[in-house]
Amino acid sequence: MRDRPIAARLDARRAISDGLAVFFLALEHAVSFLPGQHAHLGIRDRGKLIEGTYSIVSSPHEGLLEFFIERVDDDRFTARLFRLEPGSALLVKPPQGRFLLDRDSGRPHHVMIATGTGVAPFVSMVRTVSIEEGRNRPPGIRIALLHGASYAERFGYDAELRGIAASRPWLTYVPAVSRPSENPGWDGESGRIESIIEEALDRLGWTPRDTTAYLCGHAGMIEKGEKILADRGFHETQTRAERT
Repeated sequence: MRDRPIAARLDARRAISDGLAVFFLALEHAVSFLPGQHAHLGIRDRGKLIEGTYSIVSSPHEGLLEFFIERVDDDRFTARLFRLEPGSALLVKPPQGRFLLDRDSGRPHHVMIATGTGVAPFVSMVRTVSIEEGRNRPPGIRIALLHGASYAERFGYDAELRGIAASRPWLTYVPAVSRPSENPGWDGESGRIESIIEEALDRLGWTPRDTTAYLCGHAGMIEKGEKILADRGFHETQTRAERT
C-alpha cells in the first residue's frame, strides 16, 4: 500500500540551537520523492503511534532523509523526538505534497521566501538543482532564497546556502534577522523577511511576468507576503504557499 509506513532509524542529529535541530533518518528501503514534498514521521510511545509532518530537507539524490525541526513544548511528537538517541526506531510514511518547483510555466525566475524551519523544502530544491548541474543538467532557472529568523544562530543552513550562492550564479541567498539589536556583529539584512521582498525583486529586476513566488513558514508571514506579491501584480497562480 502506498501509505504503508516504512521502518526507519535515527542515524544522527545535529543541534542548531536550543530546541532546534537537524535529524537524519535511515530508511529500511529507499523511497522516492520530489524536492519540496513532506513526510509523516511516527514514533511509538507507550503502545500508541504519535506523528508529525515535516518538509524534507534532503535531495532525492541523497541517501538519508533529512529534516529541520523545532521542538514545541506542548507538542507530544517533538518532545519525544528530541529525546531519541541515534539508532532509535521511527516510522516514515511515503512522502507526498504539491509544494514543488514550478518547471511547467517556463518562468526562469523563482523567489523563495521562508521563516524558520520553512526553509526546509527550499534547501531540498536548491540542493537538487546543484547536484543535477554537477551531472551536466544545466539549471535553466535562477533562484532567490530569502530566509528570515529572529537570531542568526537559528538559520541552520546559512553556511551551505552561502557556499552554493558563492559558486553558482543561479542562486541568490538573502538571510535576514528580525531582531538586529539582539544579534551583535550581524551585518546582513534586518527586519521581517516579508519587508524585503520588494527590495529583493527590484534589485534582481524580476517581475511577475517572469517569476514564480513561493512562501513557507508561519501563517502571519505568508498572509503578509501574499498580499505584497498580489499588490505587485503576482496572480494567485504564480504564488505557492505552505504553512509550517
